[in-house]
Amino acid sequence: MTKRVAQTERLLIRQFKLADADFLVLLLNQPSFLRYIGDREVRNIADAQAYLHAGPLASYAQHGHGLNAVVLKATGALIGMCGVLKRDTLPEPDLGYAFLPEFTGAGYAFEAAKACMRHAKQALQIPALLAIVQADNSASIKLLMKLGFAKQVAEPPLLRFSVQM
Repeated sequence: MTKRVAQTERLLIRQFKLADADFLVLLLNQPSFLRYIGDREVRNIADAQAYLHAGPLASYAQHGHGLNAVVLKATGALIGMCGVLKRDTLPEPDLGYAFLPEFTGAGYAFEAAKACMRHAKQALQIPALLAIVQADNSASIKLLMKLGFAKQVAEPPLLRFSVQM
């Protein structure tokens, strides 16, 4: 059974499962994902399942958290991913998110991120989060500021933000 991480009025946030591989092929190949996050070289279902095993599923096992599927409650449709990651390259866990373009601009990213931050604080007892963003990703920077993050460090072309929870 897939673990529910959080829910809001409109969204269900749950851990990824292998059956989500087709959605990840779509999401990870969006032009915005490739530009602002990077090419994960996921081109087919097998690649997506390997990505899940090495990424989110491994993170759940090792850290108890990771990127999660964001589902619209009304339709059951997967619309994005959001969660807390622990990277070896950062001193604190960081917030990550990505949404299909047709679901941007409706407040879903804010809603999901806020719910994941609440989960990180309450259930995982994480006291602070980082966020890494491309310096030219104005929409993501605006979202982080709305979530209470403050710019911490600039390491061009990336900006690093942090928030105390």
